[in-house]
Amino acid sequence: MAAERSHLVHFYGRECVHCRQLEPLLERLEDELGVEVEHLEIWHNQANAALYRQYDQGRCGGVPFLYNTRTNAWLCGNVAYEQLKKWAQG
Repeated sequence: MAAERSHLVHFYGRECVHCRQLEPLLERLEDELGVEVEHLEIWHNQANAALYRQYDQGRCGGVPFLYNTRTNAWLCGNVAYEQLKKWAQG
């Protein structure tokens, strides 16, 4: 049986400075809420890039892009922790 994917998805680029700036907030979110965020690199992985395009649908057009598959809520770019928390909690 395959492992279940997290409903919280973080799309990023390996060399993306803004994505690196968001990482500590995502780690805090995982620790405080006890959730797991799935991190998918899209600049060097075509399968992840295709999934990103499916979720993004032209709304953000770049990374970091965060998507909640339970609520279909999404966030673009660096965001404040409280906004990130609301996104994760649905």
